[in-house]
Amino acid sequence: MMEIAVIGKSDFTMGFRLAGVRKAYDVADAKELEARVRECLNDEEVGIVVLHADDVKKLPAALQKTVDESVEPTFIAIGGREEVGLRDKIKRAIGVDLWK
Repeated sequence: MMEIAVIGKSDFTMGFRLAGVRKAYDVADAKELEARVRECLNDEEVGIVVLHADDVKKLPAALQKTVDESVEPTFIAIGGREEVGLRDKIKRAIGVDLWK
């Protein structure tokens, strides 16, 4: 069974913890954020990683590209002004557009 991971500031991750997400990682700065993202990329148990859209922008360009193109795990950015399209992420992950 694939797990959901959440990475971000404690006020962002708290709701996910309350909802039962076990892999919720609080980060204090961009360096720690980058380390946790890389850890999730290499964790075979993680299927979905949730980040705040503003945090994605803090990642180095090469890692942003990796996050954007990753299918397993699938990264979902929420919040912020520019939300990454969940529909496109799901379509890329499973190969089917569920909204059609």
